[in-house]
Amino acid sequence: MAKTLSCKIGPSILNADLSQLYNESQKLVDSGADYLHLDVMDGTFVPNLTFGHPVVKCLRTKLPNTVFETHMMVQNPIQWISAMADANVDQYTFHIEPCDDVPLVCRKIKEAGMKVGLAIKPGTPVTCVEEYIDMADMILVMTVEPGFGGQKFMTDMMPKIEHLREKYPTMDIEVDGGIGPNNIDVCAKAGANMIVSGTAVIQAKNPPQVIQLLKDSVNKHLNIKSNYCK
Repeated sequence: MAKTLSCKIGPSILNADLSQLYNESQKLVDSGADYLHLDVMDGTFVPNLTFGHPVVKCLRTKLPNTVFETHMMVQNPIQWISAMADANVDQYTFHIEPCDDVPLVCRKIKEAGMKVGLAIKPGTPVTCVEEYIDMADMILVMTVEPGFGGQKFMTDMMPKIEHLREKYPTMDIEVDGGIGPNNIDVCAKAGANMIVSGTAVIQAKNPPQVIQLLKDSVNKHLNIKSNYCK
């Protein structure tokens, strides 16, 4: 668990022009992104197919100092651990739903030198992830069904974040799905400190301004919670 919470904004490149992957990614980093959220889909766990470790490895050569989080929307998350480690991924986030042995996957990720992120779909009760909290560096609460970008944000996922923040005050909690200026305050107030935003940032006329707005909201609520706990 993180000792001190900080706000981190990780734009998702899913809705970017993937033929210009490096240029789009560099633009996001230059706009103030704290990390890049790379959506890896296998066409089995989710009904869509994106890119795999060869693309991530190529992107790493262009962005050697950028923090990469791979969001593994895959049926067999243990299969890709060594490949993503070889691509120098910083955090390997996988879904617990298709996984037969979550502790084993967590251990393999750690042994490969990456941080562990545990993700849950909208229909998965938050209690399902709690038994693995001690093995995780971060919990990802999905606010859309994984697999496609541009979906509508599910406000009714906020109680999951509130529950986790109350029970685990120093845990990094990430939220992903349809997040932008119109709903960032709801996410920040619930307790999320890591924000994935795709369309709202990538299609913005002024991406740095949007990223700063997201950061300001999260930092405001982090400060409120910090002061309350003193």
